[in-house]
Formats: sequence, structure tokens, C-alpha cells
Amino acid sequence: MRFMMLMIPKGYESAEPGTMPAADAVAAMMKYNEALQAAGVLRGLDGLHPPSMGARVTFAGGKPTVIDGPFIEAKEVIGGYWMIEVASRQEAIDWAKRCPASDNETIELRQVMEMDDFPEDVQAAAAGFDEMRSAG
Repeated sequence: MRFMMLMIPKGYESAEPGTMPAADAVAAMMKYNEALQAAGVLRGLDGLHPPSMGARVTFAGGKPTVIDGPFIEAKEVIGGYWMIEVASRQEAIDWAKRCPASDNETIELRQVMEMDDFPEDVQAAAAGFDEMRSAG
């Protein structure tokens, strides 16, 4: 089972462009990342720049509209993620609980949809998806 662990740092929704974490926080997080890697469950990870440096594309009426960050209505934003592969939801929760997060951070766990989760007609419509995903 693959899970995405999404880091949601409170206050990041209004962070200025170029906002960076403190070196001691990064060092603690690196130890955690190394533990995930040593356990063989880590599949990917990245930190994200604040929304003030991002853009959103909406599709009201089928027409794409670009909105540059920051996004006034945002209450929670993603600061980074880990992709892990574990045997169960509980194991994913156990890994999230080990994260050296601060008081203002939350980790949301989301299980990744696997092709076998979909009915056959959807699998047929998505033919080639697995190859596309692994090409990246």
C-alpha cells in the first residue's frame, strides 16, 4: 500500500516568497527521512515553496483561469510530502507519528489509489497509466 504523507504547516499559507525552514528543523527531518529510507519504505519526498510563489488554474465554465499566489482563501496548504510504501494504514500512521514535526504542523495521510482499486471499465479507460507513471 502506498501512502502520501502531506505536511501541513500552519501559517505557511501566508509565507513570503523564499521562506525557508531553520537548519536545525531540517537536520531533525533528515534523520527522520533517513529512518524511512533505512526501513525501505520511502519512495519519494520533496518540500514545496510557499503558495505566494505558486499559481492555481481553475476551470469555471470549462475556461482555464490562472490565479497567482498567495491565495487569500487558503486555510491550509501543503508544505511538502513523503511517498511511502507500507503494509497497512496503521504502519503509515505509525511512521507519521514518528515525524519530528513542530506544534504548528499536521501530517495528513492519504492512501494512493492503485489500478486494482478501480472497476474493470475504469482500468480499461486508464490503459497505459502504470507505464506512464513509471516513465517519470
